Amino acid sequence: MDVVVWVVEGTWRACVRAARTLTPPDANLVLLHVTASDVPGAAHGAFAGLLGRGHPEHDPGHQVEELAEAAAEHLLRVAAEELGRPATTVNRHGRPEGEVIAAVDGADLLVVARDGDRSRLGPKSLGPATRFVVDHAPCPVLLVWPEQAPDLTSIPPPPPHR
Repeated sequence: MDVVVWVVEGTWRACVRAARTLTPPDANLVLLHVTASDVPGAAHGAFAGLLGRGHPEHDPGHQVEELAEAAAEHLLRVAAEELGRPATTVNRHGRPEGEVIAAVDGADLLVVARDGDRSRLGPKSLGPATRFVVDHAPCPVLLVWPEQAPDLTSIPPPPPHR
């Protein structure tokens, strides 16, 4: 069984815990992090457009890229330690939703956490990228709550026209 665990700042512990406890001991686990390319791109663009034409050595986008890479490596290392089982770590770069979908091609399971409004049950408990991944994943998805799930009374009432 090939299992991809999407490791995201703020929710990764729940995904790692679910993978550790709910997947077979012989599963091939991949801890996946996606470093979004939009922040370094914005730093490059702002510098080029406003401040630094002709001085690429001062471009802060390079430092942002290095910091993002170091943070991703640290997060993957900590997640692997907490998993406590053999796993491959992968850090992809680009739009998170597209990179996750590409990474799970051929996988048997994707483990992902809710990352939206976690104060109540419902569709808003998924952020836009996670919603895209859940809707487009070519494999089964294990969707976990990062904390205790809200109780059933948190379900929004139906619209008044029903």
